Amino acid sequence: MIAWRFPISTRGHHAEAVAAGVRAVKMDPSTILMTMGMVTQRLGLGVTYSTTYYEPFHVARLFATMDLMLKGRAAWNIVTSLNRAEAANFGRDEHMGHDARYDRADEFMEVVLGHWNTWENDALILDKSSNRFADPAKVHRLDHVGQYFRSHGPFSVPRSPQGHPVLIQAGQSGRGQAFAAKWAEVVFVIYHSLEDGKGEYAGFKAAVAAAGRDPARVHVAPACYVCVGETEAVAQEKRAVIEATARDVDALVLLSEVLNYDFAKKPLDEPFSDEELAELSFQGFRDRVIRHSGKKNPTVRDFITVSGRGTIKEHTMFCGSPQQVADQMEEWFAAPACDGFVLAASHMPGAYDDVVRLLVPELQRRGLFQKNYAGATLRDNLGLAIPRAADWRAARRQSAR
Repeated sequence: MIAWRFPISTRGHHAEAVAAGVRAVKMDPSTILMTMGMVTQRLGLGVTYSTTYYEPFHVARLFATMDLMLKGRAAWNIVTSLNRAEAANFGRDEHMGHDARYDRADEFMEVVLGHWNTWENDALILDKSSNRFADPAKVHRLDHVGQYFRSHGPFSVPRSPQGHPVLIQAGQSGRGQAFAAKWAEVVFVIYHSLEDGKGEYAGFKAAVAAAGRDPARVHVAPACYVCVGETEAVAQEKRAVIEATARDVDALVLLSEVLNYDFAKKPLDEPFSDEELAELSFQGFRDRVIRHSGKKNPTVRDFITVSGRGTIKEHTMFCGSPQQVADQMEEWFAAPACDGFVLAASHMPGAYDDVVRLLVPELQRRGLFQKNYAGATLRDNLGLAIPRAADWRAARRQSAR
């Protein structure tokens, strides 16, 4: 998944980010996704697009086109943008407030899903002999008029083999969780421990049920690093090398990006004021640091240390031999604290190669990882149902409530 914002670096400049290559290159994700799709057959492919600085018809058409061309393997990682750099890149003077971004995002989703549902499953006829391409009675206009958007239609892309792209989301603030519970099919989360994970997992599944959805159809996947070696000693040696590469300045760049605040302008050990904490845009991230530091007003150093931003301490680390790592992951899965994992690379190249070469065979031996693909679409392989193109009038009535 690829974003388009540029990290804020020390004193608001980009020099440190460019010099160290910290998220400094971010190419257009749709082009890369389609290129990868041309040389793969079963791989699901997801990219990030924002609900804050795009129009819903554009995003709906872009992802529906990719999903159709990839025969049902596309996913959309839904984000509400984070920082002023994004606002400036899109010609805005100010960045929207946290809750306002989610209010806009809710309506954005109504429009996108509304357009995706205006083509009924059997709308295409494709009969040359009768000169009939599609049944116009089964292709509808959306005619959406709301607080943030007006979108007419008709939509110009038929449904894909998986109905529509898989929806991924990562909100962990109170408002973000409500958004994920309402819309997401795969939820990307960050847990600091297994005990935290069990509690937050159960709480989120309850929120999904309260939103009127089946919790079993919403998968929760915490981010993790895997450092696996032929033996525990080999894995620990790899881990020590990786940990030795961490730099505070890289953490400052990445914290500034994700929280929309120039962390370099404060001394490392000066506490944030209540007013400064309120300015930080990623509330779920901020609240985790406050909770795990045990401080109502953490310092810059606390943000670096507790968040682990830019280091392998940022996410859960499973480290050891293939058997040890499989034990650790199985414990989380069985707890339950998750439905799967998002594997972040602790180093490149090599991290994913080690997982495929050493860990996957052990997980397959335990029956915890597939040996064959369940089907041709991403939904097949995630165990997600294909959404029906419900009666478009009923869908519109529901979104209007």
